[in-house]
Amino acid sequence: MQRRHFLATSLLAAPAAALAATGLPHPAPPLAAEPAAPTAGSFVVSAGEGRFQEKTFVGPNPNDIKISGKDTGGALAVFEYTGVAKGGPSLHLHVAQDEVFYVVSGEYLFVVGGEQRQLKAGDTIFLPRQVPHTWTQLTATGKLVYFLQPAGQMEDFFRALSASKTPRTQAEREQLSRDHGMQLLGPPLPVTP
Repeated sequence: MQRRHFLATSLLAAPAAALAATGLPHPAPPLAAEPAAPTAGSFVVSAGEGRFQEKTFVGPNPNDIKISGKDTGGALAVFEYTGVAKGGPSLHLHVAQDEVFYVVSGEYLFVVGGEQRQLKAGDTIFLPRQVPHTWTQLTATGKLVYFLQPAGQMEDFFRALSASKTPRTQAEREQLSRDHGMQLLGPPLPVTP
């Protein structure tokens, strides 16, 4: 009997020791509130369209919601960004979301935690939550597909950006970001001619 107890506690000790070595707070904070039930069944969102036949923009660039957090019970959101003009977001971080970007076409410069990474078509980059990051489109046109996990409030953030008809003040941009789970930390990367 003692041997079984020893084996059971030994098997449990290894994961606990590995977690302790990460330096993470114990216990780890929850990632999100209890998710809502996901949409039943599959669906297709056609090329050039957004989920729910909705169009959202970041400046002049279409930023379509392809899979909504409503579809996944809040676990995931997927967007397609079509860059028709060079540029990118301000330096920021997501408090509780990881991001993954896949470059469909064009070239992009990402800065993540101070490291520069240049990506081209076919490349993928992971941006962990709470790490400052930004990116800029280097080519005249480009396309990104990106995922946020959990979905958070990014769909509403992009809806608010699309609805804005006049430029926002810095204080308004900071408040909009805070309201949607982000922190603005600095300006966007410069656009190269």
